[in-house]
Amino acid sequence: MSQLNPMPTLFGKRVLLGVSAGIAAYKSAHLARLLKKASCEVRVVMTEGAQAFITPLTLQALTGEAVRTSLLDPEAEAGMGHIELARWAELILVAPATADVMARLAHGHADDLLTTLCLASDADCIMAPAMNQAMWAHPATQANVATLHRLGWRLLGPDGGEQACGDVGPGRMREPEALVAELSMAPQDAPSSTAPDVAPTVRDAEALRVTITAGPTHEALDPVRYLSNHSSGKMGYALAEAWARRGAQVHLISGPVSLATPSGVERVDVTSASEMLAAAEHAAAESDIFIGCAAVADYRAEHIAEHKLKKTDAHETLTLTLVKNPDIVAEIAARSPRPLVIGFAAETQNVERYARDKLTRKGMDMIVANDVSQAGLGFGADDNAALLLWRDGDDTDSQALPPQPKTTLADAIVDRVLTLYAHRAPMAHD
Repeated sequence: MSQLNPMPTLFGKRVLLGVSAGIAAYKSAHLARLLKKASCEVRVVMTEGAQAFITPLTLQALTGEAVRTSLLDPEAEAGMGHIELARWAELILVAPATADVMARLAHGHADDLLTTLCLASDADCIMAPAMNQAMWAHPATQANVATLHRLGWRLLGPDGGEQACGDVGPGRMREPEALVAELSMAPQDAPSSTAPDVAPTVRDAEALRVTITAGPTHEALDPVRYLSNHSSGKMGYALAEAWARRGAQVHLISGPVSLATPSGVERVDVTSASEMLAAAEHAAAESDIFIGCAAVADYRAEHIAEHKLKKTDAHETLTLTLVKNPDIVAEIAARSPRPLVIGFAAETQNVERYARDKLTRKGMDMIVANDVSQAGLGFGADDNAALLLWRDGDDTDSQALPPQPKTTLADAIVDRVLTLYAHRAPMAHD
């Protein structure tokens, strides 16, 4: 693990860490330590239930500050301590955020110290959800997620995987290292809803219609063989899940993958590039944003054999004639009117140069480029890193996202796309 160095956006920042009653509270100790290591001032507030999972003494030892646990602490409240604490905080981070605390914050409850502070503070508010996968998928929780986004909360996670209860699925609290990496982004990399050049709804995608392509395509050679690539679809599915959490209407066009459809996402399955193009053109006509995340095969067989191609002793080689597949992202970008168009570039060398060329040549608004030659990143992996490039008038701006879980990366990409859309929405359908 690389050493965490203090970042300008975290150095000296006053962080109020809220810990609620979930098994993931054990991660809060490591999170507090990392925040202190990043030169933050950290104070901790725990709910009553959180103290059943981790002791206040542990967090006090790690932060060097007394841990607050009660709204009705006579000693603290003699000086209106909860209001002073609310004013002190520059950033409120609730980690873990259980389904219960999310519901109470979504509906404006202030029945303990943590929820009272959240309502009484003007600080930036971020939470890291953590709960059973069924609780996360429940319509009531998803409705609360949409409400929290409207209220200005930023949600980091949850991640998918095996849970303490034995279930597998989305609901794991994001790892402390990933949370601190997100918080360390420069302001332009993580836009604030209070920034003068960002629309106030930059984190609210409820009214947006988003189409995403994901996974590989299979280009048939004969009834049993095909050309394809190593794409697993994980990045596209993480994006679909992230957009759905923000309240967008998500239309997922998926090549052949072995992934479950994210909650609240409409999925259409296709096999070939031609089928994906047809589905994409149909969906793009009704979309505000189009994201071409699929690894579409560049070529297909000129002729598909009617029967299985047989291997014979007489021929040591087999010659295939391939023809170019349609470029789906370029086709959508050339439409008029058209949605905001985002593409992906999986490269093994000269990543930025090739990405800049594709951004211009295909007429996209933004491209997400990654180096798939790096071990543990890209195709089939759970983690990825990316370089975002987008057009800003005649110039091209960029943002580098470090290696992190694809679920985390998806949220960062959504943030950037929402900012682009907020700036360019009046022109999106010209």
